[in-house]
Amino acid sequence: MKTLYYDIANCIERSYKLFLDLIKYELDRVKIYDINNVQALVLYNIADQEVSVGELTSRGMYQGSNVSYNLKKLIQAGYIVQTPSEHDKRSLHVRLSEKGRQVYDFIDKCISEQSEEFKTMFPNMKSLSLVHKHLQILEIFWSQQSARK
Repeated sequence: MKTLYYDIANCIERSYKLFLDLIKYELDRVKIYDINNVQALVLYNIADQEVSVGELTSRGMYQGSNVSYNLKKLIQAGYIVQTPSEHDKRSLHVRLSEKGRQVYDFIDKCISEQSEEFKTMFPNMKSLSLVHKHLQILEIFWSQQSARK
């Protein structure tokens, strides 16, 4: 069981890295060089909303990256607009600019196309739903383990 448990954790990490590689490939294909794959996912997680930096951090997993640094770069490049919170001037909210929205739309299209291809590996959606359910259970387990430490 120990080996299987460890292999599952490694498989999740490798899979996520490969997913990031796909995003990078798609950005390079359309000559978007001023942001990286993690920054593209930050834009994707903002979507049509205005969110606080804290919300954004909790929404996504930006492996090996500093969300504040990536937000700063996205603001500088014109992909994100930053505004102070109406209720707490110490808190900042971010939303996509028109330039950011274009990248969001592109990444959304890529993920839609990839998900259609992915479906062919799981002709029975029940099996895919079961994989998802088990990954959520693993996420809960790891969260509980971390909280106890």
